[in-house]
Amino acid sequence: MPDIEAPPVRFEATDRAPAVAEALFARTFKHPAPDFGHHVCAYADAGLFCYIHFWELDRALLGGGACIDQHALRRMSRPSREFLRTAGGAYQCTLRWAVVHFAGRFEAMFGYCGDSLAERADLAVGFEPTTWPRVLAYWYGAPATTDRDAVVERVGRLGPF
Repeated sequence: MPDIEAPPVRFEATDRAPAVAEALFARTFKHPAPDFGHHVCAYADAGLFCYIHFWELDRALLGGGACIDQHALRRMSRPSREFLRTAGGAYQCTLRWAVVHFAGRFEAMFGYCGDSLAERADLAVGFEPTTWPRVLAYWYGAPATTDRDAVVERVGRLGPF
């Protein structure tokens, strides 16, 4: 049997953002990273390259505060960059991993998207537009305990998250 090469990136979800993710978030958004929820980090040979914060609302996850370390992307080895390129990019690859990682625990995942490139990545992963501008939803199958319209309304009324 031939050897199967491991992907040159790894992902983790934690209850607290590691210091390197906190620093990236602070550089990107000019305020500290949230100290609650779920923190998804993506690493390659050049260190952390993507961070996404998620928090729970009812049976849904709200994803926001995604950031990419462009310096880490430039320092990556060619195999790592090629892996991300074929996976749709750093954010899309990380978001896809998060969708799979949280499957079975939530009925939906929402994103508040103000960036056209991020929106394109969200749609490629399987998110869909909602009735609220900038709010996208990923549904984990048929709703088990919640009315989709009511959840979308509640999430939409939150504003940016």
